[in-house]
Amino acid sequence: MRRKRAVPNTIAVLVSLVVIFPVYWMFATALKQPGKILSATPEFVPWPLSLDNFRTALTHGPFLHYVRNSLLVSVSTVLIALVVALGASIALARFRFIGRRAFLVGLVLVQMVPGSAMVIPLYLMLRSVGAIDFVPGLIITYMTFVLPFTIWTLRGFVAGIPLELEEAAMVDGCGRFGAFWHIQLPLLAPGIVATSIFAFISAWDDYLFAYVFLKSQNNYTLPVWLVSFQTSDGIDNGATIAASAIFSLPVLIVFLLIQRRLVGGMTAGAVKG
Repeated sequence: MRRKRAVPNTIAVLVSLVVIFPVYWMFATALKQPGKILSATPEFVPWPLSLDNFRTALTHGPFLHYVRNSLLVSVSTVLIALVVALGASIALARFRFIGRRAFLVGLVLVQMVPGSAMVIPLYLMLRSVGAIDFVPGLIITYMTFVLPFTIWTLRGFVAGIPLELEEAAMVDGCGRFGAFWHIQLPLLAPGIVATSIFAFISAWDDYLFAYVFLKSQNNYTLPVWLVSFQTSDGIDNGATIAASAIFSLPVLIVFLLIQRRLVGGMTAGAVKG
């Protein structure tokens, strides 16, 4: 039995090392002394450790202001998407209506469209209503790719909840909203957590839309802040790598803390219904 597991375990370890190494290398490089970053001889374990790159990154522009903007945009996107997607997913999973199948096909097709293909149409639409360089306009833009994914995933979770549980709750005196609140919502919790994290990451990591639609520095988010390290005088490689590490650290920590629920939740949401 152990011999049979040796090969897949070895492959899993090798794949994990390939995936983890770029993340390790980013943090290791950020902790190197500035003069060693472009050294031709790779230094896999930086020593002595230096925080100079992090100090430079944190003092480059109003860092905390950009963090606030990113949190505002990402959290708002997730909350709006969840509220809309919950109602839509229940309707798609529980009711049969004209156009339902076409709507489901549309959700899949929308997710197949690359974001770069929607930049110009969305820019023209936002400009026509005066929403360029407007944070709520960016949030609405993120709905175009976060909402279809959220609806599709939550629909799988709703379809996986036995309808008999809701019917039994309604027989016991609960209305439709009561059945949703006491039966569906607790059972949907893993799916809501998994979906919200992926939606948050999508909004948190976006650079293209934020760079195109936000003109004033006061509205910049962290991905746009990262690009500001590239100037006409060159690129501060140490500060850029340290800023990238700071930018990725919050999402990385959250992902590691709830990875089991994310993997199980996304698998269930993908195959149910």
